[in-house]
Amino acid sequence: MKDFSFKIPQNIEFGLGSLKKLPEILRESNSDHVFLISDRGLESIGVVKKIQDIIEAGQIRCTAFLDVIPNPTIAVVDTAAALYKECKATSIVALGGGSSMDVAKAVGVLANFGGKITDYEGNHKVPGPIVPMIAIPTTAGTGSEVTASAVITDESRNYKLTVFSYEILPRYAILDPELIMTAPASIAASCGIDALIHAMEAYISNNATPFSDAMAEKAMELIGKNIRRFVANRQDKEAACAMMAGSNFAGISFAWARLGNVHAMSHPVSAYFNVPHGVANAVILPTVIEYNAIADQGRYEKIYNYIREKKEPASDFRPQMLIDEIRKLNADLGIPKSLSEVGVTEDKIPQMAEDAMKSGNIPANPRQSTVKDMIALYKKAF
Repeated sequence: MKDFSFKIPQNIEFGLGSLKKLPEILRESNSDHVFLISDRGLESIGVVKKIQDIIEAGQIRCTAFLDVIPNPTIAVVDTAAALYKECKATSIVALGGGSSMDVAKAVGVLANFGGKITDYEGNHKVPGPIVPMIAIPTTAGTGSEVTASAVITDESRNYKLTVFSYEILPRYAILDPELIMTAPASIAASCGIDALIHAMEAYISNNATPFSDAMAEKAMELIGKNIRRFVANRQDKEAACAMMAGSNFAGISFAWARLGNVHAMSHPVSAYFNVPHGVANAVILPTVIEYNAIADQGRYEKIYNYIREKKEPASDFRPQMLIDEIRKLNADLGIPKSLSEVGVTEDKIPQMAEDAMKSGNIPANPRQSTVKDMIALYKKAF
């Protein structure tokens, strides 16, 4: 067994109704003025006001920035960071999916260290702890509340830059499954499959360890058993709890094992064509799983047994069985079959392949890849 290390530096509260603990957590952070980062969609359905009311009931001031967009840009980060500094807040609450948390992490960096977010692009360039941050996910998908990455779109390059540093991990996370029980079926599906892919890629990663494996396996068990059930009925409390916990465990697994070609390829797809992250991942997944099959060391069968519908023992497992099961799961969840169906055009494939190769996830993929391989994979997924 190779050497490895890990730490869980966060405080995580899980459970139906756990939002009520937010004021206590803020007081523990010595925060008297919260900067709430979220989006207009959550504002429109009353979730933002619910959080504001909880904060203010604890006699804590709250300033809100609600202009987060999917695939958030540098401009969004700059605007939010300027407002944070102007209002003199002392902590950040990130409410939403991965986009809100990515913006919050970036704001936390700029608030403490200044400059531009591009100054911190790459691995381990954040010099110290960021502003105290509490993450409150409203999707069971990204796992951003426990990951060391912030992904921001640089529109000048049509490129999704990544800031990777354990300094940007949120100090606290509140996982209240009630927050995901009003999600539309399409959001539940795309976010849920994203969480499953996090666990799958971490599990087959070159960086996988017994610790990340434990998190990934439990994530796949919880999500595999419940994703169809949750998408079918978001009011199913048991399924909602399983998806929320599974997403969190998947996030922990890839925070320490990284991901692979699926995520390396999906980021350019979102940057060029604004395809939702989870959808891009799900469309690309079968192609990459097939490509990686010759590098499998027995883990494909385990993944297959976690996600397949029929639970009787399978005999004579072959990698194609996993590929077929993934395609069936995508179809059951209403995921498009190809990149062309989500608006990707073939002329951008060479540039997307170049951008994919810049990802820090490429070295973690179990099968080595070149630009030529990326082009072939994009064309197959197209």
